[in-house]
Amino acid sequence: MKNKFSKKLMIYLIGFTLLSIYSCKKYIEVGSVSLYDLPTAFSSVSNAYSSLIGAYDELQGTSAYGLIISQYFPYDTDESYLTFNIDNGRRAVSRYVFGLNNTTIINPFRALYRGVEKANLCIEQIPLMEQYKNGTTADQFELRRMYGEALTLRAQYLFELIRNWGDVPAPMEPAYQRKDLFLPQTDRDSTYDKLLADLAIAKDLVPWRTQVKRDERITKGAIKAFRAKLALFRGGYSLRSNGQMQRPADYKRFYDTASLELADLLNNRTQHTLNPSFENVWRNLTTFTNDPSAEIIYQVAAGGNADNSDSRLGVFIGIQTDINSRYGQATPEVRETPNYFYAFDSVDIRRDLSITAFRISATNFKVARSGLGDLTCGKFRRDWRVPISLATLNLGYNWPLIRFSDVLLMYAEVLNELNNGATPAAIAAFEEVRKRAYGTNPIGTTPTSKNAFFDAVVNERLLEFGQEGIRKYDLIRWNLLAAKIAEARIKMDQIRDRTGPYVNVPQYLYYKNTGEEITWYTATDSVKGVPFYRPTQIPPTPVGTATNPAPRWVRINWAESLKGTAFDNVPLSVGLARFFTPGKSELIPYDQTVIDSYQGRLKQNPGY
Repeated sequence: MKNKFSKKLMIYLIGFTLLSIYSCKKYIEVGSVSLYDLPTAFSSVSNAYSSLIGAYDELQGTSAYGLIISQYFPYDTDESYLTFNIDNGRRAVSRYVFGLNNTTIINPFRALYRGVEKANLCIEQIPLMEQYKNGTTADQFELRRMYGEALTLRAQYLFELIRNWGDVPAPMEPAYQRKDLFLPQTDRDSTYDKLLADLAIAKDLVPWRTQVKRDERITKGAIKAFRAKLALFRGGYSLRSNGQMQRPADYKRFYDTASLELADLLNNRTQHTLNPSFENVWRNLTTFTNDPSAEIIYQVAAGGNADNSDSRLGVFIGIQTDINSRYGQATPEVRETPNYFYAFDSVDIRRDLSITAFRISATNFKVARSGLGDLTCGKFRRDWRVPISLATLNLGYNWPLIRFSDVLLMYAEVLNELNNGATPAAIAAFEEVRKRAYGTNPIGTTPTSKNAFFDAVVNERLLEFGQEGIRKYDLIRWNLLAAKIAEARIKMDQIRDRTGPYVNVPQYLYYKNTGEEITWYTATDSVKGVPFYRPTQIPPTPVGTATNPAPRWVRINWAESLKGTAFDNVPLSVGLARFFTPGKSELIPYDQTVIDSYQGRLKQNPGY
């Protein structure tokens, strides 16, 4: 009786009410809908659209890409980490401590499955509508588009479940159609295959972005790019139930799939291409400015200033701004590793956009952060989003899932793998990303051997996609996460001690304010960024005194800041991913409530 009642309740809550549909923000807003039964929800094109927006809705909010999935799940890595000591929530997840009752893993799991259920209802019902087969040309176009979007949304939800939990139950029909709500785990390979097949259908149903009005809905380019990424994960390494990191023997056929989709995107540059300005990618995103290049191909829309529909980008990840400043308060918890800062060449413009060494004070002046152990993200900046309520935590920033630079670097990667070395097309794609980053400066020599080019792609993706939730999952699919965490720890100690390749890292830096901006002291060099790549340079009157009028040079610890403890009462190099265990931590465990509800029929992930 209990199972029957639970199923009936789920049908009512999900199948017939569609939960309460919230707006997707700005360009795809719809009013709230409540207490729709299935016939009503799919009785017209407009009602079907409202139901589809409900399927989009679970991408948003603090339980999904608005916070936890985008800003807590992807760390710690060799790129970024979550600051402060271990708790029983998000910071524990960052240190790879996964308690079975931690809501930071429970709530996203539930949100993703709500998304699967809503998408399943749309996938089932839209093709059954009379207008789908016999409606006007316009109605058929819209409904086929919605069907393709629903297939893509289901794939996105299941993809996120698979890459975090591994072999998960993969419902392909609504709950009310199933005799057993507690489906067994499905082998991830078969789920991936089903999703790849679905996306092959969806890409032919959904238009290119220029064929419809501009909004934040999924278009053909997004599906192609996503299908390519999904194929690389299908062909990549993942932690299996035996506790081993393995990839399929026939992985190259999935690289073939990715190659075809990526090549088609590169042949349609009028739809998506690289923005000439790396900075404008982020300024456009944070100021809601249309980007003619449409570099961000696939994104999660946010808005509404509510925890279930908006995002905390710019507040929990971004630069620190004082509550009394003109921008309001932002207290970022994501920090950038010192080795990530020094992975950049001094002329690479991405460094100062991906990493910030300042905060904004109550007087609106930029003030240097405390050193190399205290760097923040510069891509999702609150100070670019004005005017706005100073108290709000939800800035409406969209979460980018795939950019065109990702397409270029994926294409370079697959061509190198398929051809046992870098082809001219692979080199061209790789160098296009690099040339934007270096401007008029030389980009160096691109290697051509298979292993060396792969290593170059691995490094370039680190530089290009900092804080975009990509690095950790890239390293897992390459089976490099454990190695890169260990490598980062060694590099951080070398930077702290200024040894090895980091002998010229300054122990201290000096800065002063020129108006609201920061000037870093350099004695003779005029090359951008040079003070960070030279031993400490001391100005004639370095520290403000009564006889030294403002502006005064102020000293901060730089490499020196890495000495002592950082969090968890251990040095940063020790605390980074402190409890990561190879063969276990690549996946998140099922929480206790899920284990209990399955009554022994769900196999826990390895090591838990």
